Amino acid sequence: MARLHDIVFDCLHPASTAHFWAAALDGYAVAPYDDAELARLRSLGITNIEDDPTVLVEPASGGPRLWFQLVPDPTRGKNRVHLDLLAADLESELQRLTALGATVQARHPGNIVLTDPEGNEFCLSQPS
Repeated sequence: MARLHDIVFDCLHPASTAHFWAAALDGYAVAPYDDAELARLRSLGITNIEDDPTVLVEPASGGPRLWFQLVPDPTRGKNRVHLDLLAADLESELQRLTALGATVQARHPGNIVLTDPEGNEFCLSQPS
């Protein structure tokens, strides 16, 4: 039976989108760049990691990895799949996420629809 391995985001700027999600999610961080990865990027003519066309965000323990890949097409219309985030204090978490670059799209009782800096929708809810 298949297991969930990665959740992949198509992005115009993978590094900044990866940094947003690493900061937004508890226990996630952008994967470190080792010498081999830096050499691979240099071989592609990439000298600034902010221009990396594929950026990995990993959980500290358990859970799927988030993979951000360069795709030149902008997001069009509504996502067919989105992430749902839980927060004990909805308003505090909303303030934190918008400070990171999220934008509120709609408010519903106990649920807020937001977009990340690339326009990908996600929901923020309180545990029931």
